[in-house]
Amino acid sequence: MTGTLYLCATPIGNLGDITPRVLDTLREVDLIAAEDTRNSLKLLNHFEIRTPMTSYHEYNKVEKARQIAGWLKDGKNIALVTDAGTPAISDPGEVLVKECQREGIPVTSLPGCCALITALTLSGLSARRFCFEGFLPSDKKEKRQILEELRRESRTIILYEAPHHLRRTLAELQEALGERKITLCRELTKRFETVFPTTLEGARAYYEENEPRGEYVLVVEGEDRERLLQREQKKWEELSIEEHMRLYEEQGVERKEAMKRVAADRGVTKREIYQALI
Repeated sequence: MTGTLYLCATPIGNLGDITPRVLDTLREVDLIAAEDTRNSLKLLNHFEIRTPMTSYHEYNKVEKARQIAGWLKDGKNIALVTDAGTPAISDPGEVLVKECQREGIPVTSLPGCCALITALTLSGLSARRFCFEGFLPSDKKEKRQILEELRRESRTIILYEAPHHLRRTLAELQEALGERKITLCRELTKRFETVFPTTLEGARAYYEENEPRGEYVLVVEGEDRERLLQREQKKWEELSIEEHMRLYEEQGVERKEAMKRVAADRGVTKREIYQALI
C-alpha cells in the first residue's frame, strides 16, 4: 500500500509549542525528511526520537522529491519538517506536495507553529484581510514588479527578512509604498521576543542606530482603499476615453468588453462610454 506524507509543523522557537500529534508521528513514521538534518537532530534528541532522517532542501528539492515519492509509493510513511514552522510556507516542501499530488500519494498536514500568523496576531494591524509575500526576490526586476503590486495592495502585507538585508528592504518598502505603519517581529516565542510597532520611517531611523539581529517578520499596513480608489480614478482621468479604450484594445480585448472595462475604471455606465465614442 502507498504510504502517507505528513507535513509536521515544528516550533519556531519555544520547544514547548510542538504538538503531541507531531511528536507521535515523528516517532512512528519510517523516515523524516528535514530541511537541515543537523538542526532537526537537536529537536529529535530533545524529545528522544530516533527515527532516521534524510535531507530535503532548496538545492535538491526537485530530484529528491521524486525519490521521496518513490519511497512513499513503496509503502513508507514519511514526515516532512522544515527548520522551524510549517513545511511548504516559504519552503521547498511545496514541490514535494505537488509531486505527491501528481502521483496520487496521500498527504496530510499536522498544524502548529507558523511565524507569519504569529506575527500577524501580535502586530496590532488589521488581521481580517492579509497577503503573504515571504522573502522578496533577489532579482532586481522581479522585486520592482512585486513592490509595484504591493503599492496598490489594500490588505495587510506580511514579509520575511534576514537581518543583513533588513535596512535595504525597509528603504525599498518606504520608497515603493510611502509612509506606512509597520510592526517588526523577531525572535518569536523565544526568550528575547521583540514586537516593534512603528512606521517605515521610524523603523529605518531605529535600525540606522541599532544593528538588526535575528530573523524578522515584517507586518506592513495596506494601502487605504478609499485613497487607492481615488488614485486609480485620477490615473484614468488623465487619459481621454479614446486613449483608455485603445489601452485595452491593444491588449486584444474586444471592443464591447473594452467599453465595459473603461466604464468600470471610470465609475460610469457603459452607455456613457458608448455615447462619448459616437
